[in-house]
Amino acid sequence: MESSVKILLVDDDEALRSACQRLLTETGYQVVVAASAEEGIKLVRSNGFHLALVDYRMPGMNGLDFLHHIRAAHPQIDVVMITGYASIEMAVEAIRQGAYDYIAKPFEPKQLLDVVERVIKKRGLFSQTHEAGLQFEADGRLVTIVGKSPSMQEVFRLLLKVAPTDSTVLILGESGTGKELIAKAIHAHSPRKNKPFFAMDCGSLVETLFESELFGHVKGSFTGAIATKHGAFELANFGTFFFDEVGNISLNMQAKILRAIQEKEIRRVGETDSIHVDVRVIAATNLDLRQAVEKGGFREDLFYRLSVIPIQLPPLRERKEDLHALIEHFIAKHNARRRKGIIESVAEDATQSLLEYDWPGNIRELENVIERAITIEDSSQITLNSLPKHIQTRSQSLAKEEAKTLSLLEVEKEHIARTLQQTNWNISQAARLLEIDRKTLYEKIRKFGLQ
Repeated sequence: MESSVKILLVDDDEALRSACQRLLTETGYQVVVAASAEEGIKLVRSNGFHLALVDYRMPGMNGLDFLHHIRAAHPQIDVVMITGYASIEMAVEAIRQGAYDYIAKPFEPKQLLDVVERVIKKRGLFSQTHEAGLQFEADGRLVTIVGKSPSMQEVFRLLLKVAPTDSTVLILGESGTGKELIAKAIHAHSPRKNKPFFAMDCGSLVETLFESELFGHVKGSFTGAIATKHGAFELANFGTFFFDEVGNISLNMQAKILRAIQEKEIRRVGETDSIHVDVRVIAATNLDLRQAVEKGGFREDLFYRLSVIPIQLPPLRERKEDLHALIEHFIAKHNARRRKGIIESVAEDATQSLLEYDWPGNIRELENVIERAITIEDSSQITLNSLPKHIQTRSQSLAKEEAKTLSLLEVEKEHIARTLQQTNWNISQAARLLEIDRKTLYEKIRKFGLQ
């Protein structure tokens, strides 16, 4: 469970407050405590809390009054009421007025953790960076970014650190590495998650229409402007704006975008008055922007404004340890639409071909290959024949090349190393695939110096 989840605990009972804080902190949450509702309101103003646990009966402002304030001023914070005076009427009234749930004193530690977990799951704030990768909620569904490799775990770690802030982020990576998905994950873990996320592909718009699409225009400002139009930047107000392939923007538009980010103001085409906007900006590119700056194709000041927090996504060929999990993920995703029964496995030679291919199109190409295989395959197993010819032939040519140039011992070493990698060094599973016993496999690992 990620420590990026921030909880405010408001209770005038010092013993209960300390016990709950210790329990929640040990579980992995960030917890800030307050002894009164008034103190809690002051803390809310300067902290990006996801959840508030509030005692119903306290001196001065009670929990229901606190709830009213939160719902009006900070609607993004979920509130759970704690009470020693449990009654159906009170619980119904608190929930009717906007509380997510309530918990009655005395309660067991598991009861408290369960109600917190329900809130976190509902909001999509479970950001488990274990074998499944990073999970978040977007558009009402749970999204998983697969990645147990060290390079992807580092991406997740940085993402969760920057998400609660308003810093601009520049996501760098080859085409197909999942840059927009990372941008959505940042938005989903930010205080703006309940506000708009607007993505604009900067390479798909005609230059003459770019400014109008981005900032809007007023009626009659140019031929065809038959009505006033709100621009994408304005529509993303209070949310997140994602510039995809930002390196394709012209120098003229770069200057206007820089002004919008710095001044937090935009001006519609044909209008003299400015409009204030509060937008968190994330940009992405598959180009080397530093090189573009040196060649005069990208403004240096905009580059530094966008790259406050750079996040570099690794290409798939550099994170092959994620391939098995990605293949399983895409099979599960596309199995649901299959009419010939589900795909249950991948043939060994097909798996080997998928592992040996370099994936120039990265994750996008892999998903397309798996979807294609599931669509054309008649059996319950993805076979080599259901893979594209260029992947089959590359695998076969590599095998022939290795057979020509490697000695018998080298072939054996490579085969064992590849099998160990394929099974994530599960010795029992690798021994079964190699059709040797565990003791023999250990001897060969020592003999060849594999690690």
